[in-house]
Amino acid sequence: MGRFKVVIVIPAYNEEGTIAQVVESVMQYGDVIVINDASSDSTEKKAAKAGAIVINNIMNQGYDCALNSGFIEADSRGYDAVITFDADGQHSPAAIEEYISHLRNGVDLVLGVRPKTARIAEWLFMIYTRIRFNWKDPLCGMKGYSMKLYRKQGYFDTYSSIGTELALFALFYNYEYIQLSININNRNDSPRFYSRMLSNLFIMRSLFKGIKMSRHK
Repeated sequence: MGRFKVVIVIPAYNEEGTIAQVVESVMQYGDVIVINDASSDSTEKKAAKAGAIVINNIMNQGYDCALNSGFIEADSRGYDAVITFDADGQHSPAAIEEYISHLRNGVDLVLGVRPKTARIAEWLFMIYTRIRFNWKDPLCGMKGYSMKLYRKQGYFDTYSSIGTELALFALFYNYEYIQLSININNRNDSPRFYSRMLSNLFIMRSLFKGIKMSRHK
């Protein structure tokens, strides 16, 4: 049996202040793919210098499109599993080893659970997923996926689900999953991908689309 190949996929938009440190903190666990979502700062240069494989979007496409690009690249390179990780330094790399252990042992989906959520809309999303799937924290950006799961669905996202569509697919079709508590570091500035108001709007839209799509599966 060959080596179990893991890649950490990091979407990044104008994260020059943290991206190098984040890449260096996770490289011991696997290869790193950074999707530079048309940043106007030195995110690309710093990610590459830190040792990441960098994919550059010519135009800003948003969080889910960035992750889509990362999964496509991971699939083309023959990885066995992907762990998604934020570029802002909020995720602690300490849990990655446990993620990898579960994925290596046949779990298809590893779901991170943060100590608290940040927005009102997240609570509404969480209420739905708790009732429907016992999924405690749907919008935690640190998730682990087997590439078998990704290839079965055939894509990561089709409707700007804020990183939830593939996980919802796995839960709906009873793929093996586990939920792990993770630590979160505070960030001192605003999120890059969406403002607070836009975030709440995107979350509510994603929730309604997720509910609609689940009913048709």
